[in-house]
Amino acid sequence: MRKSLLAMVSVVTAAALAGCGAAPTATTGTPQPAEQAASASEKPKVFTTIYPLEYVTKRIGGEHVEVINIVPPGVEPHDFEPTAKNMVALTEADFFVYNGSGLELWVDKAVENLDKNRTQIINTTEGLNLLKAGEHGDDHADEHADEHMEEHADDHGHDHDHGEFDPHVWLDPTLLKEQADKVKQALVSKDQAHAADFEKNYEQLATDLDQLDKEFKEMVAQASRKEFMVSHSAFYYLAHQYGLEQVAISGVNPADEPSPAEMKKLVEHVKEHQLPYVLFETLVSPKVAEVIAKEAGVKTATLNPLEGLTQEDVQAGKDYMSIMRENLETLREALK
Repeated sequence: MRKSLLAMVSVVTAAALAGCGAAPTATTGTPQPAEQAASASEKPKVFTTIYPLEYVTKRIGGEHVEVINIVPPGVEPHDFEPTAKNMVALTEADFFVYNGSGLELWVDKAVENLDKNRTQIINTTEGLNLLKAGEHGDDHADEHADEHMEEHADDHGHDHDHGEFDPHVWLDPTLLKEQADKVKQALVSKDQAHAADFEKNYEQLATDLDQLDKEFKEMVAQASRKEFMVSHSAFYYLAHQYGLEQVAISGVNPADEPSPAEMKKLVEHVKEHQLPYVLFETLVSPKVAEVIAKEAGVKTATLNPLEGLTQEDVQAGKDYMSIMRENLETLREALK
């Protein structure tokens, strides 16, 4: 099914590219000056793949760019597959900004079909100090991820292997700042007329991210424990930056579910380490986390991996900064 989709996308995208490159006909005529001016006045289109990149691109580009996030609100990005319509729309991008490091399984095919003379492609994790999945000794997530891939590879036609590295870099504000810098540099390189605005907007964003980093450091310095349990192995970078340890119920892919034996071990871990909370996330079912918490006799709370906003988040006007501060307060309670 996946190969068929990609083949269909390739055909549709190729047709779109051919159409875009067609010479004017007698019917359409040569564009007049007013049409040329209208075309020239259009804002550059920046397509992003996940919400954190949409957020920083809007902060940096401001009124000078149009930002389109491909994954819609409320959709979990790990297993998102773009439609042929998505891929054709992407051929109109001036910039394509993606996370990389194995998060978006469809990106390589998309990049192959883009006209590199039209679209500037920005892999925002390229060159960053990436952490390997399981690097912090999260045995539960590691063992379960391996087992799940072996058991279900045949069932789904692919093994949900998101690569060697943990892709959730944006949960460390200092790394999101580095991702944002790549976006800023790309915008400046193509639009010198607004370079000063891009630089100014980036500096304000960097200041806000530095302040967020400071707040997390202050909270952790006052915490009485350093370990927390979460439903999805998304918080390695946050844990690494602040000297914490996550114990994850599932691996990098939140759709994975632990076996009964693993569930028993996780319940025992909560009791043995006297963890006061089991944390679950938005966009996926909290059922497994709730069962573990109930069996261990502890509370649950939400820790948001910010892979995407929910419709409720959008309606409430929440953004990266406000949700990260909600995460900070959740961890403050979980680390007591």
